[in-house]
Amino acid sequence: MDKLYKDARTLIDKAIETNLPEEAVKNALNNHTFSKNIYLVAIGKAAWRMANSARQELGERIKGGIVITKYEHSLGEIPGIEIIEAGHPISDENTILGTQKAVELVKGLGEDDEVLFLVSGGGSALFELPLSGLELLDLVAVNNDLLACGADIVEINMIRKRLSSVKAGKFAQLCVPAKVFAVVLSDILGDRLDSIASGPAAPDLSTIEDALSVVKKYDLKLSDKVMEYLKKETPKELHNVEAVITGSVRILCENTAKIADELGYRPYLLATEMNCEAREAGRLIAAIAKQINSGACAFERPCAVILGGETVVRVKGTGKGGRNQEMVLAASEGISGIKDLVIFSVGSDGTDGPTDAAGGIVDGTTMTRLKESGLNFNEVLDNNDAYNGLKKTDGLVITGPTGTNVNDVTVILCK
Repeated sequence: MDKLYKDARTLIDKAIETNLPEEAVKNALNNHTFSKNIYLVAIGKAAWRMANSARQELGERIKGGIVITKYEHSLGEIPGIEIIEAGHPISDENTILGTQKAVELVKGLGEDDEVLFLVSGGGSALFELPLSGLELLDLVAVNNDLLACGADIVEINMIRKRLSSVKAGKFAQLCVPAKVFAVVLSDILGDRLDSIASGPAAPDLSTIEDALSVVKKYDLKLSDKVMEYLKKETPKELHNVEAVITGSVRILCENTAKIADELGYRPYLLATEMNCEAREAGRLIAAIAKQINSGACAFERPCAVILGGETVVRVKGTGKGGRNQEMVLAASEGISGIKDLVIFSVGSDGTDGPTDAAGGIVDGTTMTRLKESGLNFNEVLDNNDAYNGLKKTDGLVITGPTGTNVNDVTVILCK
């Protein structure tokens, strides 16, 4: 079993390494002809790495810039560029400060200027300026409700973008007449530009009716002033933007498959758009693992069955955890007693929910070890306390902030 865990960790580390943004940013820049003056705005968990790569490539052609990233995600100074760390997944005062500075940077630019807009996952929380009449607390309350109700990221962003003065293409409008070149790391299934970071430089594909349907679907209790903004339409056309997607969960999964093959496991890429409740996903993955173990499916051992995407957690308890941790803990029940098999799931950004873990890993002994630690499996799950459950069973995967963010990868690894 030691070798399985070692191989699992190798898979995690190398898969993330192959999806770091530096090379992708350089390729995007080399394939683009810039205007005379370049101003840089980078937002998201990978913002520092993307901005640093751009500064190394373009040098003093960048006349000014700002990076807005998550706390502890900056790796030092970048010449000529201001760095602000802010709250994620909940916006805070630094979010507003950084966004205001970004807006001031692009206001007044001319036709000979160009905004290099570097976008990565987490940008929705990190790049925010409420519309007139709304306060940060209004947005935080709405965001908390959306995160807790089980809405997926596209649904969440349908609401958030309508309450913002920079989302849903509005930032690109503030840059006019300057052009915007957006280089994007996608953390959204299907790579919808209007949903990645809530689309600050993308025409909004969602409608008023779409937003109101989310409110109805989850029975959200929103204030009158919030509802008033949800009934206002967002920009549907932008004429000053060129965008290129440089990374995605599909690429992450494909790279994971290549690395698994190099380690001696037959790779099976099962899905790259997994989008469901984390606990149910865990039970399904456990069912697949049991089929592999019994020989009742087409997957030949040794194998690595790979899935990518982003599940959701319906928060009903007061515990600590994240979607990847909850998924694998839920899976542990179904694989209890099975040997030569592990299941792991991690967020490519290195942070799963509001925790210091990237995700979790379980095997056939996890349930037994959980019981021996004095914890009840069902109580842990019902309290959304997967972090502490996995901590008791040595099942947490800690990577630290990785500098990228292209969704999650889940693997069933069998000898």
